Amino acid sequence: MRPASEHELVIPLHHHVYIVLRQQILERHYPPGEVMPSEMELSALFGVSRITVRRALDRLQSEKLVSRARGRGTFPLPVAPRPPIKANLRGIFENLVAMGLQTSVRLVEFGHVPASPEVALALECEPGDDVQRAVRIRSHEGVPFSHLTTYLPPAVGRMFGEAELAEKPLLTLLETAGVKVAEAEQSISAKLADPIVAQLLDIEPGTALVWVKRLVRDDAGVPVEFLQALYRPEIYEYHIRMARIEGDSASMWSPEEVSGAGPA
Repeated sequence: MRPASEHELVIPLHHHVYIVLRQQILERHYPPGEVMPSEMELSALFGVSRITVRRALDRLQSEKLVSRARGRGTFPLPVAPRPPIKANLRGIFENLVAMGLQTSVRLVEFGHVPASPEVALALECEPGDDVQRAVRIRSHEGVPFSHLTTYLPPAVGRMFGEAELAEKPLLTLLETAGVKVAEAEQSISAKLADPIVAQLLDIEPGTALVWVKRLVRDDAGVPVEFLQALYRPEIYEYHIRMARIEGDSASMWSPEEVSGAGPA
């Protein structure tokens, strides 16, 4: 049997139960006003003790997601959904800058560090080269929704410093410095929040986050930014509209419009 990871050791069982039940309530798997399964039923469903289930339900009650009454059961409460932040990826860079003006940013880390093998591979520099690293937290209407870690290659990272990055979106600084941003490669996955990220985003450790990695290139194809971003999924949404395309040998889906970019 493999040893438990650090995250598995620090995330209690009741938090796992809480995360699943919270998501089900928000998705109306349990409609408001209808009684939820009993503590005993939830205990069997999750394979945990009733005490563990009770702690999860206590937290849901403290967040006003459920009401509980002895002898009657647990009832989900109506929750007003928060509209997700969206941006059309066809105009990704323009939208990111525009969204940057509608949100607030806090610079929590800044410095020049030796490039790790992953960063060096992305930025096409040598491991150990001096790269600029910055960590920022972006908020919308006072709610932190993204944790952004950016790496800039040595030549680009020396064009501006901490004060400028704390005030202006990174893409604006790149364009002002004469960097002609032309294209980007982006991958989207999921990741659990570690304790540091969780504290900065005001969430619990172990919460599932949308994980975006983006490599930005200039008009000569040279990497100018490597971004790793973590987004709260209830605020960030990735949306694709697709059309059915008939080919010579098979039919396939082709994206017509993609939305869901967060500001960098």
